[in-house]
Amino acid sequence: MIDPFWFVTIVTLLSGAGGTGIGGLIGALFKNGSNRTISLLLAFAGGVMTAMVCFELLAEGVEAANQLFNMGVLLVVVSVAFGVAVVYALNYIIDRRTVREVQHTANEGHPQAHDDIDELVHADHYAEHKRAGDSRGSLVVAGIVMACAIALHNVPEGMTIGAGFVISDNLMLGTGMIMAVLIGLHNIPEGMAVSVPLISGGMSRLRAVLLTALCGLPTLFGAWLGLWLGDIGPLGLTISLGFASGAMLYVVFGEILPEAYLMYRSRIPAFSFLVGLMLGLFMIFS
Repeated sequence: MIDPFWFVTIVTLLSGAGGTGIGGLIGALFKNGSNRTISLLLAFAGGVMTAMVCFELLAEGVEAANQLFNMGVLLVVVSVAFGVAVVYALNYIIDRRTVREVQHTANEGHPQAHDDIDELVHADHYAEHKRAGDSRGSLVVAGIVMACAIALHNVPEGMTIGAGFVISDNLMLGTGMIMAVLIGLHNIPEGMAVSVPLISGGMSRLRAVLLTALCGLPTLFGAWLGLWLGDIGPLGLTISLGFASGAMLYVVFGEILPEAYLMYRSRIPAFSFLVGLMLGLFMIFS
C-alpha cells in the first residue's frame, strides 16, 4: 500500500501542476473555450469548496482548538483572518505591479474591483503590450506575470489539500481528495489564461504548456506545510485548518465566483454554486 505522504504528494501534483497544465494545453490547442461551460464549472466547484470549508475544515478546526482551551473558536477565527489576509496581500502586490501599465485601469474613474475577466486574470496586461506593438519578449513577460500571480496563491491552496488529508479517514474518498479535485478544476481556466499570451508572444506550444504546469508546483509545498502543521498536535491542526479555510474562502469569493460571473453574465452561475453547495453538504453528512 502506498505511503500516505507520497499519496498526498502525487495527488497534489496532479491537482496543481496537472490542473494548470491541462488548462495550458487547452489554451495551446484551442485558444478559446466555452465561457459558459467554464463559468458553470467554476461556480459549481466554488459551492462544493464552500461546503467543505464551512462544515468540514472549520468544524474540525474548532474541535481541535477546544482541546487546548475554552473558546478555541477565537484561535480559528484569527487563523481564518490570517489566511484571508495572506492571499489578499499576494493578489494586491500583483495588481499594483500591473495596473500602472494598463491604461484603462489606471484611470481615476475605474472601479477598485475588477469589472472584466481579462482584468481578473491579468490578460489585459498582455493585451496592453500587444496593442502598443511591443516586442515578443514583452508579451512573454506579460504572460509570466500572470503565471507568477497564479503560482503565488497556489501555496495556501495547497495547504487546504494537506489539511484536508490530515482529517480524512479515507485517503481516496475523504475531504483532502475532494479539495484536490476541486482545486485542480479551478486551475484549468487559469492555465488557459497563462498559455495563450506566452504562445502569442512567440514561445513554443510545448514550452508554454510546461511553464504553465510549473505554476502549479507551489501547491505541493503548501500541501506539505498543511500536512506538517496538522501532524504536530491540536495547535498546529487548528492553525493549519483555519489558515487554509481563510485562504480558500478568499479564493472562492474573491476569484472563483467573480471569474464565473464575468465569464457568463447571468443568474445561472448562482444556481450552479447552490447545487455545488448542496452536493458538498450531502457528501459531508451522508
